[in-house]
Amino acid sequence: MLGWGRVRFTLSVSIAIGLLLGLHWHSGPLSVLIRTVLLGLCAMLVFGLFEQWPKRLPRWIARWVLQVVSVAVVIPPATAIIYALSTRTGEPAFYKVKDRMEGFGALCGLGILLAPWMALGALVRQKDALARHQALAFDLERSELERQALDARLRLLQAQVAPHFLFNTLANVQALVETGSPQARDVLQSLIAYLRAAVPRLNDPATTFGQELQLVQAYLELMHMRMPDRLQFALHVDDAARTLRCPPMTLLTLVENAVRHGIDPSEEGGRIEVHVRRRGDRCVVRVTDTGVGLEPASSGLGTGLTTLRERLRLVYGDEATLELGPEGSAGVSAEIVLPVRTGES
Repeated sequence: MLGWGRVRFTLSVSIAIGLLLGLHWHSGPLSVLIRTVLLGLCAMLVFGLFEQWPKRLPRWIARWVLQVVSVAVVIPPATAIIYALSTRTGEPAFYKVKDRMEGFGALCGLGILLAPWMALGALVRQKDALARHQALAFDLERSELERQALDARLRLLQAQVAPHFLFNTLANVQALVETGSPQARDVLQSLIAYLRAAVPRLNDPATTFGQELQLVQAYLELMHMRMPDRLQFALHVDDAARTLRCPPMTLLTLVENAVRHGIDPSEEGGRIEVHVRRRGDRCVVRVTDTGVGLEPASSGLGTGLTTLRERLRLVYGDEATLELGPEGSAGVSAEIVLPVRTGES
């Protein structure tokens, strides 16, 4: 009701009208200026009063109609009260003095003519402001819903990665146990230690390549215990890349895919090389293996890499890429290029 914007508008219009009338007002510009300001404030208060009261109106009348009519109706009595209060003690009432009565009529008529139109203008501006506010609120709500949907989609994809990786690892351990390998006990102990470190991180929204490398090394050591003569590996990581952020299981998915589809099917086994490099504002992750290579009939990336590509798209949009190609005469190279995001950001 008494918002500064509304008071400022009322004072500006009232002062402007008072100054125009004061050019020809018999009692001087100050007198009419005070009266127009008081009259404008009265109209503003009535406009604000019926904006909030009564809480419920009959269905046959709109609130804006009530506000406009009330502003017009209040002008005559408000003008009469202002003239009565400005009459000095002992002087005749204003309606008994011709000059004052002419001033009352002029001010009252001008108020009845202008006040409803100004009220309508204020209502239009108010409706426009409300529409803009609602549009902004809808945009914010839509953005929030889109963000929540994106988070839900990303968590769903991460939930798909977790069982895919764990079941593959457990299947490898089961094969080792079934063959009666004396290393089965050590492998199971290593697996338990690995899972204790890995599982709590599966639902994290982001991790760093330093943390990913710890898991990758533990996983490769675990796989090396299962096939010591068929798997060799090496990790090459820039120190500057260890604090860069990435979605959980990013690097591990590439390595697990190399073991499962490259080294495991090969009778001779092979070697896995992991490279993580920072190049300006980009981070390049490359995992190569010397296994059986790409299958000629294969199309697509497979479940693990397809899910990883979708997760990268949700997190980075078009800024991240995942490419799969041949490596040398035999083997596969998987390369991811990500925008740089530090662990502290």
